[in-house]
Amino acid sequence: MQTEIDKLAPGGGSLMIAWQLKGKRALLVGGGEVGASRIGHLLGADAHITLLCPEKGLHPTTKDYIAKYPNRIAYYDRRFTGPAELHKMDIVLTAIDSPATSREIVDLCRQAKIPVNAADIPELCDFYFGAHIRDGPLQIMISSNGNGPRISALMKEKVQASLEGYEGLALSKIGQLRAELKERVPEIGGPLGRKRMKWMSKICNEWPLIDFTLLDSAMIQKLLDEGWEKDRVPTFTEVCSKPRPLGVEDSSKGHRFGSNLLIPIAHFVAGAALMAAVILARRR
Repeated sequence: MQTEIDKLAPGGGSLMIAWQLKGKRALLVGGGEVGASRIGHLLGADAHITLLCPEKGLHPTTKDYIAKYPNRIAYYDRRFTGPAELHKMDIVLTAIDSPATSREIVDLCRQAKIPVNAADIPELCDFYFGAHIRDGPLQIMISSNGNGPRISALMKEKVQASLEGYEGLALSKIGQLRAELKERVPEIGGPLGRKRMKWMSKICNEWPLIDFTLLDSAMIQKLLDEGWEKDRVPTFTEVCSKPRPLGVEDSSKGHRFGSNLLIPIAHFVAGAALMAAVILARRR
């Protein structure tokens, strides 16, 4: 029987992490269509962007970004000029038509130990941009590790179609609940810290995800008073005076968070199998 270690042993994958770029400096060389996409990702991560690109090469979307976010994007109407451009940069991205210039920039970044991504040259990249889904704090990335961006995009469509549309809001409310609980119990690690994590896990397991969308400040305090303080998981109706969402049963009747994901997961697995079959057929 194949173990998890056996599955990972062959390698060839990437370390999938959430990279925090808030307040960091990002250099983007190129402002065409791909560059515009990169700007969107960097803005979403709260990075400060330095953009180098001749004005005639700017995509309309890039121009809109520059006009709308002048405090976030420092735009220079010129090409990359040399090593001085990398001063104090935390991350570098190229989105230009010249592979030679991209390679030059990558080499300089390697020397300066700055992570770099060269669009459309996977072998030069320290990191990749996959197909992204974002709904508030919810972020999902599907990566082909540079092998098939179009397949990643097709898988994104299938995953996105399986979502209900309220997941991001629910996660925001769960974050508020977690923050309020940490104010009551600020201990990191130790018995109370572990108890806090365990209680949050119980709430997330036993409440349907959609129920969290109705939480407000008063309900959060009641949930903590009736739940955390009494070491139990109250039902939705115990803490909420609002009508519960149509089609959602009371959490006390066994309608748990995990069951909300069965249909999306089934759709995803079916889609993945279909895509794999298509790829294998083409290879033959």
